Amino acid sequence: MLEGLFCPTAVAVIGVGREEGNVGHDIFDNIREAGFEGKYFAVNPKAKEIHGEKVYASIKDILEPVELTVIVVPAKLVPQALEEAGEKGVKVAVIISAGFKETGIEGAKLEREVMDIASRFGIRVLGPNCLGVADTGCGLNATFAKEAPYKGNIAMISQSGALLTAILDWAKAEHIGFSKFVSLGNKADISEIDLLQALRADNQTKVICTYMEGISSGREFVNIATEVSKEKPIIAIKSGVTDAGARAVSSHTGTLAGSEQAFNSAFKQSGIIRANSVEDLFDYAVGFAYQPLPKGRNVAILTNAGGPGIMATDACEKHGVPLAAFSRETIDALRETLPPAAGLYNPVDVLGDAKADRYKTALELVLKDDDVSAAVVILTPQAMTEIDETARVIASLSQSYPDKLIYACFMGRADVASGIKILTENKVPNYYYPERAIETVAAVLSYINFKEQPAKTYETFTVHKRTVREIFDESIKLGRRDLPDIQASQVVDAYGIRIAKCVLAHDVDEALRVGRHLGFPLVLKVASPDILHKSDVGGIAVGVRDETELETSFNRIVTNVTRFMPQALIWGICVQEMVSGARETIIGVNRDPQFGHLILFGLGGIYVEVLKDVSFRVAPVSELEARRMVQEIRAYALLRGVRGQPSADIDAIVDTILKVSQLVTDFPEIIEMDINPFMVLDKGHGGVAADVRITIGE
Repeated sequence: MLEGLFCPTAVAVIGVGREEGNVGHDIFDNIREAGFEGKYFAVNPKAKEIHGEKVYASIKDILEPVELTVIVVPAKLVPQALEEAGEKGVKVAVIISAGFKETGIEGAKLEREVMDIASRFGIRVLGPNCLGVADTGCGLNATFAKEAPYKGNIAMISQSGALLTAILDWAKAEHIGFSKFVSLGNKADISEIDLLQALRADNQTKVICTYMEGISSGREFVNIATEVSKEKPIIAIKSGVTDAGARAVSSHTGTLAGSEQAFNSAFKQSGIIRANSVEDLFDYAVGFAYQPLPKGRNVAILTNAGGPGIMATDACEKHGVPLAAFSRETIDALRETLPPAAGLYNPVDVLGDAKADRYKTALELVLKDDDVSAAVVILTPQAMTEIDETARVIASLSQSYPDKLIYACFMGRADVASGIKILTENKVPNYYYPERAIETVAAVLSYINFKEQPAKTYETFTVHKRTVREIFDESIKLGRRDLPDIQASQVVDAYGIRIAKCVLAHDVDEALRVGRHLGFPLVLKVASPDILHKSDVGGIAVGVRDETELETSFNRIVTNVTRFMPQALIWGICVQEMVSGARETIIGVNRDPQFGHLILFGLGGIYVEVLKDVSFRVAPVSELEARRMVQEIRAYALLRGVRGQPSADIDAIVDTILKVSQLVTDFPEIIEMDINPFMVLDKGHGGVAADVRITIGE
C-alpha cells in the first residue's frame, strides 16, 4: 500500500550538506544514530564523504536498490532530484524541502511539476514541506527532529511538522513511545487516508493519533476511517474549526453549518475520538494503548481522599460513565477488611492513612466483582502514604486482571513522580486529576459503543427521480438557483415526504374557493420565483381564521410585496392548510466543501436561529445515525412528551431525514435545503412539511 515508506530496505538522502546544522546533514545523522536496520546512503554532488562514509554524486550512482529517498534540496532542484530517483526505481520520496504551494502561485506550479514526475514514475510522495517520517520498529528516523521517538505502539500523523517536534519533546518527558511518526506537510500525494489504510495493517500500531487542519476528500476519509476504527481507535485533534469570514448563505441550515459541525459529524460517524487539546490527545492515546478494552461499562472508583472521589463521581455523571453497583459479597468483604470509617460503596474510600496493603486488599476485592469492568485508583500523597509500593500493587493487579481496565490518578507532581514512573513502566496510565481519568474512560466507552454498532446500511425508498430531474433542469435553464415554493414542495413530495396541501390562487375569489375547500385556519404565502424570504416583505400570513380575514390578508400581501419588490414576478398567493397540534422542527441540508452534504435536525420555526439546538450528520446517513440525530438535541424530551403530553412521531422524523439523505445523495447539485417547519404530529400520525426551500448549483 505504502511499501517503502515504513521500514525500507534502503534509504538515500539527497542533499546531505557537509556542515553540521544543515537539514540534510541532520537527517542523515538521525538515520545513522537511530540504529536503522536497513542500508542508508548520502547524495551530494559536491561532497566525497561524510563521517567517513561515501557520498554519491547522484542517487543513480548507488549500485544497490533504494526503496525510499529523502529529498532535502532547494525547491527548484526537487524536480531533477525526483526525476533521477524515478530512474533509479525508488518507490517513495519524502520531500522535506519547502517553497511549494504554501508560498503561492509559482510554488503551486512547481508542486504540480513535481507530482507529474512522480506520477510518471509511479512514486508515492510524502510532503513536500514536511518534517519527515520515523518508524521505531526498524530504527528509522528520517526526520530533522532533535531526537528519535521512543518505541511504542502509538502512531502519530500530523500536518504540522513544528507541532510534531513539540509533541516529541513532550512525549519524551512523559515516557510515551510511538510506532510511527509521520509529517504530512502539503499532502501533495500521501494523505491521512493513505496512512490510515497502511496503519490498519501495522501490527506495531495499537492506536492512531492525528493532528489535522483540513481534509480534501471528506467522504472517502469518512468511509476509510469507519473501516479502520472498527479495528483500531483513531484519536484526532482538529484545528482551524472556526469559520473565518462571512459566507453567502441564505438558509437556516447554511447559517448554522460550518467546518466545526462538519468535522464533528464526520468524526461521530466514523468512530473517531475527538480531542480538544494535545493534552487530551495523549490522555486518550495512552489510555487506549496501555490498557485493554473492558468487556463491560461499569467503573469503580478507589480513593484515599473524599474530595477527589467526589470529583471523579461528578465527572462520571457529567460524561455518562456508569458507576458499578457492588454485590453484597463485595460490600461485606470490604466491611470486614477496611476500617470502620471507610467508604464501602462506590466510590470506595480507603482513608488518608491507607498504606499499600490496604490499597491492595480493597482494589482486589473490587476487581473481583462481576459488575466492575474498569477501575480508577486515586492517590493523594500524605505523610503515611506508600507511593512507590502502592504503584507496584496497582501494576501487579493490572497484570492479574488483564480483562479489566485500570487507570491511576496519583495527584501531585514532585512527591508522586517516582510512583508515576513505576506505573508508566508497567503500562498503567496515570492522570494528574480525576476528571482527566474519567474523560478518558468515557472516550473508551464511546469507542466500544461504536465498535459494537452493526454495519451501516442505507435504506432506499421508492421515489420519482425523473420528476426532480425535470424540475432542476428547468430551473438551471432559467438561471434560477433558488426554487420557488411550489417546485421545492414538488421535489420533496417526489421523495415521499408529506407536504401541507397548498393551492395557488390568482385572485381573491379563487383564494376564497380554495379556503372553503381546505378549511380554516389557513396560511397564505406569496408565490414568486424572485422572493426568497417572504416574511421580510410581508408576504406571508399565518392563522387565517375565516373568509373575511382571508380576503384582508390576501390584499395585504399583494400590497406589501408590490411596495417592497415592485419588479418581482408574482404568480399568485398559495393558500395552504395550517397544521395544528404539531411540534415544529427543522430538517435541513448544507453542502460542505470538504465532506459534501451536511444534514441538520433541530427545533424549527423561529427557535432554530435563537436556540441553535441542532444536530448534524454527513450524508448519507443510516437509520441509527438519523435516530441519534433526533436524540442528541437538548429538546428531545419535548418530542418524547412531558407532563402527560403524548410523544411526537419520532419515527416520522427519522423517516424524513433518511429520505432527505437519499435526495441529496441522488442530486449532489443541491447546495442548501430547509424543510422549516417540519410539523411533527403525535406518535403514529406522521409529519408534514409546511415550508420547503431548495437552492441548487450546476
